[in-house]
Amino acid sequence: METWHGLSTREVQSVDSSLPQCVKVGSNELLALHSDGDVVIGGFFPLHYAASKPQHSYNSKPQIISCSGFDLRAFHWMMTMVFTVEEINRNSSLLPGVKLGYRIMDSCDHVHTGLQALLSLVTNYMKENATEEMTTRQSSTCLYYSPVPAVIGLASSSPSRAVAHTLGPFNIPLVSYFATCSCLTDKHLYPSFLRTVPSDLFQVQGLVKLVTYFGWFWVGTIGATDDYSLYGIQTFSNRFVQQGGCVAFHLTIPTSPKVAEIQEMADKLQSSTARVVVIFAKEVDLLDLFLELAQRNVTGIQWVVSEAWMNAIWLTSPYFQTLIEGTLGFSFPGVSIPGLKEFLMNVRPSPKPGMEIVNMFWEDHFGCKLEFEDKNDEGAMETPICTGSEDPRYTDSSYSDVSQVRISYNVYKAVYAVAHALHTFLNCDSAEPNKGLCEKHSSFTTGQFLHHLKMVNFTNQFNEEVYFDSNGEPVPLYDIINWQKDIKDEIRFIKVGSWDGSAPQGEQLQIMKNTIVWTTGQSQVPVSQCSAPCPPGSRQATRRGEPKCCFDCLPCADGEISNQTGSTECTKCPEYYWSDKEKVKCVAGEEEFLSFSDTMGIILVVLTLLGFILTTIITIVFHSFRYTPIVKANNSEISFLLLLSLKLCFLCSLVFIGQPSWWTCRLRQAAFGISFVLCLSCLLVKTIVVLLAFRTNVPGTRGRKLFGSSQQRILILCATAPQICLCTGWMLGAPPVPFRNPHYQASTGKIVVECKEPWPPGFYLLLGYIGLLAFVCLLLAFLGRKLPDTFNEAKFITFSMLIFWAVWISFIPAYVSSPGKFSVAVEIFAILASSFGLLLCIFVPKCYIILLQPERNIKKGMTVKYSR
Repeated sequence: METWHGLSTREVQSVDSSLPQCVKVGSNELLALHSDGDVVIGGFFPLHYAASKPQHSYNSKPQIISCSGFDLRAFHWMMTMVFTVEEINRNSSLLPGVKLGYRIMDSCDHVHTGLQALLSLVTNYMKENATEEMTTRQSSTCLYYSPVPAVIGLASSSPSRAVAHTLGPFNIPLVSYFATCSCLTDKHLYPSFLRTVPSDLFQVQGLVKLVTYFGWFWVGTIGATDDYSLYGIQTFSNRFVQQGGCVAFHLTIPTSPKVAEIQEMADKLQSSTARVVVIFAKEVDLLDLFLELAQRNVTGIQWVVSEAWMNAIWLTSPYFQTLIEGTLGFSFPGVSIPGLKEFLMNVRPSPKPGMEIVNMFWEDHFGCKLEFEDKNDEGAMETPICTGSEDPRYTDSSYSDVSQVRISYNVYKAVYAVAHALHTFLNCDSAEPNKGLCEKHSSFTTGQFLHHLKMVNFTNQFNEEVYFDSNGEPVPLYDIINWQKDIKDEIRFIKVGSWDGSAPQGEQLQIMKNTIVWTTGQSQVPVSQCSAPCPPGSRQATRRGEPKCCFDCLPCADGEISNQTGSTECTKCPEYYWSDKEKVKCVAGEEEFLSFSDTMGIILVVLTLLGFILTTIITIVFHSFRYTPIVKANNSEISFLLLLSLKLCFLCSLVFIGQPSWWTCRLRQAAFGISFVLCLSCLLVKTIVVLLAFRTNVPGTRGRKLFGSSQQRILILCATAPQICLCTGWMLGAPPVPFRNPHYQASTGKIVVECKEPWPPGFYLLLGYIGLLAFVCLLLAFLGRKLPDTFNEAKFITFSMLIFWAVWISFIPAYVSSPGKFSVAVEIFAILASSFGLLLCIFVPKCYIILLQPERNIKKGMTVKYSR
């Protein structure tokens, strides 16, 4: 404390007074805390957080901007810089032979006051007795030969940009301890800017990971109008949206908000469904809004905040506790600096020049007025007098709490970084020729020191490696802090995790989830969502014109599933699989075919057996009366062959029923095609015989002899042979095969087992040939329909062919349009219908005569009309 208690007011001269100096213009000086030294470093701290708006009349000199609202934390940071400088001066190995000094000024956390402090800092050392000619000649090089090699500051991004932009062309380093805006990473605009605090770019990455880690994809954001908030919120929103999140709302707090604006923002916060709010702003910007929310007794909002106000002590007051309890956010790593507390507790006010800032702190901290300070202020008479014996040890404030300093630690590292750069720059490692002392250079010119500062790399007493990357930034390390109540109902900052931006992907975020206390003291993670996640079996459908986090839940379509909550898409089941009733899993599709146990299959089997039995009965009747005229007149041999082919037609229906197999697929169409062609060939022969019998006037003529039994057999064989060859070639070349078809019954999940035809023309050629024979039979029978005969068989053949054609013409569209097993049923029905048509039209009338009217079963009855 001896060093800065006896501060000298004389100006610090440069190391070599013969160098060109600048002349200070103007007489207005800002308050500063300073100490002499061989090398003097500057410092800017926001000792006040409210600056008045400058009023320029352009008729008089601009006055110094007045500041208000003393910030105890900033004073803590400032005194940490003083402590660090003195600690370095006591270290004989770091800067031997060189005394480090400082000049610290109040930036008031404002652009105008920051620039004003900068100009006051760099012009304070200019010689007042220099001539006007020298001033003019050297004005362009004043900053290049400034005795201030580096400046520690500032705390906010916007003032830092202004100061860094001014110092950049002169290569004077500005080392910030709290300006985190990613905009300051641009080395083209800010070539001499460095910082011991990570860029917001890393913090935003951590915030996005933190928010999404807890499943919060519907959040609001709050920011101010400064660069820190604007860049931070913009970067966060972009990255958050890329990770699938949605920003429900964004509130921008004006510099001087009106009551109506604050109330409107509070209404927005209360009405929003987003219960998680990300804040990228300084705590002083939030004062009006939080006062309004606390007055309304708003609770249940989970605040996730940036490092700018993670240690905002005034928010921990009982008035705000119900509002901010459970707050979660980032903070810089904290350490306990040995000796710092004792140093801070020994601060005392003094009437000596240069102690004005310390006196201000004392008056604000203890709520009293020093006797040697100006008492003309309004209200000074009512304020108690400070005795000077007040002890900071017995006050509970951010100033006296040094258990885990964070921003102060960044100040500590910044001063040490400058000291280590000086150590290298002044060649302090060389024992000769200075006998272990640093070489005292005459000046710091054009970026020489900046280069050494950028190359700094050392490990401090806390085992942390301190260095700057290519952008002049440190390793991005953060603590994740949770605001929790202790047993005394006081808010404490509890570390619940960490974020290391340099760690491998997936290991950057470390969270102790069970130690977190959420808003209003809950133990469960708060829920913030526009729409509840869709349950399994459904998918999200975004609402038109709304963010993607606002959606409706639609059930998955048939054949699709979603087995997770919150699915955005349904997954189609694999082939031969189908979704279950709940649409959450795929199950093997139910095989469907026309089985013997189906009702439809039973009916068709019964009709088939009925047809076969009826045909058998008719065959027996015909065989029993084979010598009667009516049987002999109808060519009994052809009739028996026709009955046999009808039996085959009926029986081939059974091959279509049951699960398709390798042999049934080959047999069914061939059996159907050949049996029907055989049947039609017999009908063709019978028709020709009838025509020849009744068109020939003389019995035993040559015409009837030419078409005898042998010729009839040959015609049947010739008519059937093409179909046999076609079926044989089809079955050998491209036979139908069993196939599990999942498409016919897609709405029910059933897999139709059918016979797939690799060569569809084969089936149509088969039907075509049957149709050709049927057409010839119909044509010939139609020609003989009016023959003069009591029992004209041509009429019955005509009727049977008409039924046959009606059935099969109807079959084609019905077969094509019927799905699955119904197409098989349609084909069986066509087979049975046409077979019954032939059987009933051709043989039943004859059986009627044979059995019920035997008197007509005589030769004469076949040629003469019978009357009862």
